Amino acid sequence: MFRGRRGGNVGLMLLFFQILNFGLNNIPPVTLAVLGLNIYLFFNPYKPLQYACISVHESYYHDDWQRLLLSPFHHADDWHLYFNMMSLLWKGTKLEQRLGSILFAIIVFVFSQLTGAVYLMVQLFLARYMDDPLYTLQCAVGFSGVLFALKVLNNHYHPGGAYNFFGFLIPNKYSCWAELVAIHFLAPGTSFVGHLSGILVGLLFVHGPLGQILTAAAPLFNSGRAARRGNVRYDGVSLDQDIDFITGLLDMYRSHECLWKVKAKGYSDKVRRNAALEELVDYSRPFVSGADKDWVKKKIQNLRTVFLKEHKKNGIVKKVWSWFLPGLQDLALVLHLTGVCPRPGAYPTRFHLPSSDCHTRA
Repeated sequence: MFRGRRGGNVGLMLLFFQILNFGLNNIPPVTLAVLGLNIYLFFNPYKPLQYACISVHESYYHDDWQRLLLSPFHHADDWHLYFNMMSLLWKGTKLEQRLGSILFAIIVFVFSQLTGAVYLMVQLFLARYMDDPLYTLQCAVGFSGVLFALKVLNNHYHPGGAYNFFGFLIPNKYSCWAELVAIHFLAPGTSFVGHLSGILVGLLFVHGPLGQILTAAAPLFNSGRAARRGNVRYDGVSLDQDIDFITGLLDMYRSHECLWKVKAKGYSDKVRRNAALEELVDYSRPFVSGADKDWVKKKIQNLRTVFLKEHKKNGIVKKVWSWFLPGLQDLALVLHLTGVCPRPGAYPTRFHLPSSDCHTRA
């Protein structure tokens, strides 16, 4: 979120160049639609910024709740639009490919409204607690609050790695907090509370009930399309999502050595193992409703059993678990053997596997 006015057009030209360079065909449909909506409203604002921005004074005291809907999709200037849309291009593409377009569309809409609602609540609290009415007058616009929420989700669904913060390596799961502080000091015109509201909404999805609620709502919008397409489901996961889901699940499992490496430091630490399993459960729930620790254990064991059985039958390798622990280099082979279609060319060419039993995608 940002407080300011429009500038020149350099940011717009750079934005169009980056989008064309990325390739329109490479942008998932919902991400592309949200990009288009923000750009369209920049050229043709539904209302002037002073009537679209959100504040306690205008929205809460004067009951102008339309601002809650308008404020995320209006921007103060071309650079504000550029930075937000470039962030959306990256985060939206990754998340939409992981979660599917229906769920991602629901998330974007709900986040756009919830970040504004949380912003109003935090500003109202600060105004009363600090006894400073200026908090009620601060008016913010922009999509960055939603982007901070999406960043929390992105770090959750793509764990691991580190963020270089002025020479200090910070784990990705904490990077949103580092960016919150950095942007506040490096760009004084931005809304600290707006960005903080986005992080809080993201955490509500990842660690609270919001994720389960939105995930449960997604099939209601997708049921008709799935029925028309004859969409097959594998162990509770749509074939539109299974490859990314299982890849992420196994990658996260591999990152927690305490779950599988006997010589690991925390292998005998029950608290640490339970915490690792909880992370796997949190990751699985948006894909499989009702997932719990027992489901995760059973899922991993099933993959292990099928893999061992098929490899023993075909005599492909002696150390059949070698693919799993070091780098998942033969993950596509396991996906194939468990009845899931790997992407063309995704597994090593030395494995010549029949494809007649592979599910056909619509």
